Amino acid sequence: MKKSKGQRQGTRSILSRGRHQRGRLYISRVIHDYDEGDRVAIVLDGGQQQGMPHRRFHGKTGFIQKKQGRAWVVSVKDGNMQKTVVARPEHLRPLE
Repeated sequence: MKKSKGQRQGTRSILSRGRHQRGRLYISRVIHDYDEGDRVAIVLDGGQQQGMPHRRFHGKTGFIQKKQGRAWVVSVKDGNMQKTVVARPEHLRPLE
């Protein structure tokens, strides 16, 4: 069989949720308001597909740059490169 090369390839364990977590949406995460320069962690939520960044950024931390529609632009360091990730608040957790 040909190997899958989709964007969500290899995410079975990352995006799977516990039995009691399926379908649950934490409203406090959705309505959380960030300020420019806030430090956040990117934690992918498999129950919400919209605004989900690439799996490479799961577990990374960065700083909020600005708001873009319903999502936030996060500056993340990937190796030695500074990258910008657009993610909705369901996939972000505040740090500090």
